Amino acid sequence: MHRRTFLRNTALSGAALHVPAILRAKQSEPFPTVRTPPGQRRFTSQAVEATIARMQGIIRDRELAWLFGNCFPNTLDTTVFFSTQEGRPDTFVITGDIHAMWLRDSSAQVWPYLPLASHDKALKTLIAGVIHRQNRCIGIDPYANAFNDGPTGSPWDKDLTQMNPWLHERKWELDSLCYPIRLAYGFWKETGDTTPFDADWKKAMRLALQTMRTQQRKDGHGPYSFGRVTSWSTDTVPGGGYGNPVKPVGLIVSIFRPSDDATIFPFLIPSNLFAVVSLRQLAEMSEAISGDVSFAADCRALAAEVEQALQAYGTADHLRFGRLYAYEADGFGNQLFMDDSNVPSLLALPYMGVTDLTDPLYEHTRRFVLSDSNPYFFSGKAAQGSGSPHTLSDNIWPMSIILRALTSSDDREILQCLHWLKTTHAGTGFMHESFQKDNPAVFTRKWFAWANTLFGELLLKLERERPHLLRREIP
Repeated sequence: MHRRTFLRNTALSGAALHVPAILRAKQSEPFPTVRTPPGQRRFTSQAVEATIARMQGIIRDRELAWLFGNCFPNTLDTTVFFSTQEGRPDTFVITGDIHAMWLRDSSAQVWPYLPLASHDKALKTLIAGVIHRQNRCIGIDPYANAFNDGPTGSPWDKDLTQMNPWLHERKWELDSLCYPIRLAYGFWKETGDTTPFDADWKKAMRLALQTMRTQQRKDGHGPYSFGRVTSWSTDTVPGGGYGNPVKPVGLIVSIFRPSDDATIFPFLIPSNLFAVVSLRQLAEMSEAISGDVSFAADCRALAAEVEQALQAYGTADHLRFGRLYAYEADGFGNQLFMDDSNVPSLLALPYMGVTDLTDPLYEHTRRFVLSDSNPYFFSGKAAQGSGSPHTLSDNIWPMSIILRALTSSDDREILQCLHWLKTTHAGTGFMHESFQKDNPAVFTRKWFAWANTLFGELLLKLERERPHLLRREIP
């Protein structure tokens, strides 16, 4: 089921997801068993299980430890489908309650397991399988964001774009090509294993670079357009399916955001910043692994061009916060000031390796994002945090709270984020896509593996860098 349909049918249409049974269980049993039973888990990693046991011995707050034990393994417990194809590992990863594989989500869901891959051969093979599957997906269609596990067709097969039975959805999102590069680079750096980077990987990466260059739109719109018959304006595209006009200044068009919502100004700045990092990572890999100096030079040239254009068109002077990153631009001088919880976001730039926490441009941007000047920052009785046009107004994404903590050097701010995360899971023991700012029992997506795994990543980062925060109760 597509995210938009799910939202309309549940919390945002008035039929909110409530969990009275779990809440009743919580009254009699503070931390009921909510993790998938061992015999029903999709995959078990000994390194992950050892990490859970170790962390639950470190985290003093019992509820926080319980949440970690539920959330960190959730991707492995519930979303991975492992097999072997043509003698190579193949891993199809669903997002949770939507049985489809997003290039972005699948990369992000397994990312926190990379540091454990060298200690668990089966886990390393599973992640290598994700890389192989992503290569196949990019080869099928570099403009698609989400894929089926086979040519099964899609509820969106009537979209006004070049659908085929392998595609779940065909929304062009620049970050969809950046995330597989990030995962491949992280896998290589953590394990030193180069076996996934075969001829199919090289072909997929060449196609990724070609697609990014095409979407600079120096020679017309290119082959991609999209339309959908819908009453949701963010689910279809203006301009005859090509988006609002852009001036070809070197930036890369992203017709959709990582939220799967259409952009207003098609130069999505966080995704272009992400592309600069990804292209340089791809250049490094191509040189070191394949010895392909020419392709590496092409990657670096595009990265430099995009970076130069970002300096000219990706920042602006805000009335309250000074010079900061815009969220979107069009090359004509128009820019959009907001942020979306979905990563890449402006808040998440240090997490994505784009910039340092102490960079003044990021500091100004972060203050803007976490203020009422950001139209999608919400403050309520339950928490404060960014939301998304995808979930309309007054709905905070736990992902934004997690990213706020991941990009903070302030103990008080991190503890406040942990408090919000601990008190807004509505007794379920898991993170959700979003919750109503005044009532966390009203939420969207009960099963959203990316947010769960990201929560685990946060606690592991704290254990490495700020273990004293885990040795205290979180009120």
